[in-house]
Amino acid sequence: MEGGAPKWRRRSEARPGEIVQAALEVFAEKGFAAAKLDEIAAKAGISKGALYLYFETKEDIFRAVVREAVVPNLDFVEAMLAQAAVPFPDLLRMAFARIGQVIETSRMGAVAKLVVGESRNFPELARVWHDEVVSRALGALTQALAAAQARGEVRPGDPRLQAFSVMGPILMGVIWRETFAPVGAPTIDLPALIAQHREIILAGLAPPTEPLS
Repeated sequence: MEGGAPKWRRRSEARPGEIVQAALEVFAEKGFAAAKLDEIAAKAGISKGALYLYFETKEDIFRAVVREAVVPNLDFVEAMLAQAAVPFPDLLRMAFARIGQVIETSRMGAVAKLVVGESRNFPELARVWHDEVVSRALGALTQALAAAQARGEVRPGDPRLQAFSVMGPILMGVIWRETFAPVGAPTIDLPALIAQHREIILAGLAPPTEPLS
C-alpha cells in the first residue's frame, strides 16, 4: 500500500520550500489566475489543508516564490555590482553572465510574463515584483553607473535612464521567448542577444574621446 498512499500520508509536514517550488511550476505553466491551490498542493505532495498551514492566500504564495526563487539571484547580482574596485566593463560582463545563466536555467522569464500579463487584475503581483525585484535591480545598476561616471569610466548622463537602456533589450528578449515564440514567431537566442547587447551598451556608455559641448 505504500506505493499508492498519498505523499502527505507518508510525510506529515511539508517544507515551505517544496510548496514554493511547486507553485513556481504551476504559475509558470498556468499563469496566476488559472493556478489552483489544489494543483499547487498536489504538486507539492500535500493536502490543501496542509498548504494553509504555511500560506493564507495565493498572493502570499506568489510573494514567497519571488523571495525564494528570484531574490537570491538578485542578491548575488547586487553584491557583484557593488564592487567599486572592479572596472565597470568587467562588472557589466559579470552581471550579464549571471543574468543570462538565471534566465536560461530558471522559470524567472515565465514569472515576469505572468506579472506583465496579469497585474491589471492582480495589482499585488506588480507591487511585489516592483518592490522585490525591479526597484532593487534598477537601484543597484543605477548606483554602479553613477559610481562609474564618477571614475570617468562611463559617459555623463542620467544613470537611472542609462540603467533602463541597459536592461530594456534583455526584457524584450525574455518577453519574446515567453510570449511570441510559443505561438510561432521565430525563436531568439537569448545568450547571443545578451552577449551582443553587452558589447553594444559598453561601446555606447564609453566616455567620449572629446569633451562634450
